[in-house]
Amino acid sequence: MLLKLKINGKQCSIDVDPSKRLLDVIREDLKLTGTKEGCSEGECGACTVIMNGKAVNSCMLLAVQARESDLITVEGLEKDGELDELQKAFIEKGAVQCGFCTPGMLMSLKALLMQNPNPSDDEIRIAIEGNLCRCTGYVKIVEAVKEAIKNNVVMEG
Repeated sequence: MLLKLKINGKQCSIDVDPSKRLLDVIREDLKLTGTKEGCSEGECGACTVIMNGKAVNSCMLLAVQARESDLITVEGLEKDGELDELQKAFIEKGAVQCGFCTPGMLMSLKALLMQNPNPSDDEIRIAIEGNLCRCTGYVKIVEAVKEAIKNNVVMEG
């Protein structure tokens, strides 16, 4: 089946097996390996991408469900070789430890900031409820979001 979508700002047409998950198309067919596979059950958030402005678990969607969608993966955060302010803040605040959860965290938080450029601490925590992290204890992640906001981040997709 021909799948047409916009991914990281670029139009894309790709022939996919209708039973293939969006995660697999992103990683295997499009070679965008920043999106991680963790639990394969929609529980860990490692596979989070932004679809039409909302954070979604790509392991829980068939690729065909993304037809005509606007997708952003973690690779789409950098622009012209420059990291997104949210990525910079994660580094500055030490919110990146083992790094496995980081792409999903970034995508969940970017989706939040695209909708709400000045969230409260509680809103930040709610946005990452579906993202598991075994290393940080989440404090550094919340601090990183607040730092990005302080640095006047433009929260465009």
